[in-house]
Amino acid sequence: MERTQPIVAGVVTALVGFASSFTVVLAGLRAVGADERQAASGLMALCVAVGAVSIVLGLRYRMPIAIAWSTPGAALLLTANGRFAEAVGAFVVCGLLIMAAGLIPWLGRAIEAIPGPIAAAMLAGVLLKLCLAPVQAMLDVPYLAGPVILVWALLYRFARKWAVPGALATAAAVIAIAYSPGDLSLVPVVEITPPAFSLSAVLGIGVPLFLVTMAAQNVPGMAVLSGYGYRPPLRGVLLATGAASALGAPFGGHAINLAAITAALAASPEAAPDPSRRWIASVTAGISMIGLGLLSSAAAALVLLSPPVLVTAVAGLALFGALGSALSSAFTEAHGREGAVVTFAVTASGVSWLGVGSAFWGLVAGGLMHLLLRRAQAAGLRSTLPTDSR
Repeated sequence: MERTQPIVAGVVTALVGFASSFTVVLAGLRAVGADERQAASGLMALCVAVGAVSIVLGLRYRMPIAIAWSTPGAALLLTANGRFAEAVGAFVVCGLLIMAAGLIPWLGRAIEAIPGPIAAAMLAGVLLKLCLAPVQAMLDVPYLAGPVILVWALLYRFARKWAVPGALATAAAVIAIAYSPGDLSLVPVVEITPPAFSLSAVLGIGVPLFLVTMAAQNVPGMAVLSGYGYRPPLRGVLLATGAASALGAPFGGHAINLAAITAALAASPEAAPDPSRRWIASVTAGISMIGLGLLSSAAAALVLLSPPVLVTAVAGLALFGALGSALSSAFTEAHGREGAVVTFAVTASGVSWLGVGSAFWGLVAGGLMHLLLRRAQAAGLRSTLPTDSR
């Protein structure tokens, strides 16, 4: 049993990572203009990239370095719009920026310098609309959404880790019953979209995608590994995930990164009592994810049959925990709360200016508010200092 424990943990890691958020990926890709084949290709590209990097890093460093696609990044795509070719160009830029963060020390430090509450508030603003989707689905398609939400709620109470997979399985069942999908093709879909580059897409998608991937995935992912006693070189991780993101972009993949949530499944004692054998779990997870990618066209076809609001609702259920964590991180501390509120309000508004989406402007507005208040506080502190009367 002990010999197979990390293998089982790796398979579970892949299944949970895939089932808990692949609907978010499909919804996000469709939101930025991908058609059915392009969305299916993007999902497969992400699975292959995640799997390949997990295998390479696990074997290279002998650590349980779990890799995942950027779920917050996929949620970010739901606030964007435009041509898919321009979105692909933004994905390439994001991958290159991740590599640059590994190569250029000051760039990595600049990302870490973004106040935590502001980064969390931007993520919360992105997730809010998505997490409201279950409510909208109950209004639009109650006969489909009702069973999904009921199963999710019951499992969340009695078997929490199976809540999202259970909701997904229920959604697949109601879709199959309501829409009679017939034969689902198991042939992987590969669709290449040449990237197009525009300033609006780079600023509206590429830069926010890079920031949210770094702040909401790579930084927490390193923290999780550190908590279990593993300290992989961040430079190597960023170079590998950034390169894989850029190479996968023309196939429709948006970004991959260190796993934050599923990282614990591979790095904890449950994966193996012996810490030196837990890397087997991440390598097995990588192999399993590639296998799931080869079946992703069937999953994508089934999901794309359903009303978009139902797919978004399942994605919203999967991200409730992420929204709660982001809101807590953004507003728990009184210091810096004003900047976080401004960031959250602008991002959640969904406004677009100069062709650039709200996530970028939320970050800009919140950052300016933070700097303004910090300077005001510094000026007030100076004015209270005693002066020399001599």
